[in-house]
Amino acid sequence: MLTPEELKQYQRQIILPELGISGQEKLKAARILMIGAGGLGCPVLQYLVAAGVGNIGIADNDVVDLSNLHRQILYTIEDVGKPKVLTAKEKLGRLNPLVNITAYTERVTVENAERLISQYDLIIDGSDNFPTRYLINDTCVQLNKPLVFGSIFKFEGQVSVFNHQQGPNYRDLFTEAPSEGEVPNCEEIGVIGVLPGIIGTLMANEAIKIICKIGETLSGKLLTMNALDCSTNIFKISSKTQIDTIPKTTVEKHDNLEEKEISIDLLKSWLDKTPEEVFLVDVREDYEFEEDNIGGINIPLYELNEHILSFPIDKKLIFICQTGQRSKMAIKIVKPFFNGEIFSVKNGIL
Repeated sequence: MLTPEELKQYQRQIILPELGISGQEKLKAARILMIGAGGLGCPVLQYLVAAGVGNIGIADNDVVDLSNLHRQILYTIEDVGKPKVLTAKEKLGRLNPLVNITAYTERVTVENAERLISQYDLIIDGSDNFPTRYLINDTCVQLNKPLVFGSIFKFEGQVSVFNHQQGPNYRDLFTEAPSEGEVPNCEEIGVIGVLPGIIGTLMANEAIKIICKIGETLSGKLLTMNALDCSTNIFKISSKTQIDTIPKTTVEKHDNLEEKEISIDLLKSWLDKTPEEVFLVDVREDYEFEEDNIGGINIPLYELNEHILSFPIDKKLIFICQTGQRSKMAIKIVKPFFNGEIFSVKNGIL
């Protein structure tokens, strides 16, 4: 039951016929856990609190750093050195005192993941490292919790919904984690400040749709966005892994993806000895390709769909990128429509 104050505060979204009073009541009753109070967590939290989600947990053990402020706009320079979750709770409480916010000043680990995640209806992953992402995913699968996922890298962002209504999970998209240090983080490679706001807002929108049971979610899809040209694409994700066989703390190989990976040394050997048998595609952005490349043609990952029919099936189709992650995604995109040999260069050109 909504109070007169709540009816007035949320009236601009309550009048939407798709949402209405019933949708606002669902938001009020919802319990959402936001993992990470950084670049993605800030916009997600601000919009969900403003929307009237009744119970929100925030888990993060980090403190505000001066370098955070260009993209984590919930914080100010006066907050530098303070715990993020406590600072966020205090500021979000001023934004909407009707929302119950619980702060967990701890990092999500193997020891506490089940305890934290089991208390909530919906989990949102704003973490910035692969071990945590796999841990969150696996715990959500085991506890049957829907998961909203987002990630950012330089000028590019991704959003998806996992483990929702028997849909695919994170391991169906990325079967194995890269080695530690294989993929640089934003501290090492940078990120444009507005990107977390764009991606985080999309994540909050997915959460609202799931809670209110409206619209069409990104379950079974990966939305990608490039801030340099404002291009967006949506790729379909198929469900391959079995829920009851996913380990909680280890990473398995699926679909023999490891067998499709080659070293850059092997690629160079093929290019040197049998170049006529190789069709090399660099799936990085144009500006990355222009800065440094080892040959081949440049087709950014999000434009691959337009070129699949032009790839020769009588040659080794090889994808390469900066770190090896986008080239793995390229295999997933092309594989259903290509009958030839496909390879990804492990660790990219780093």
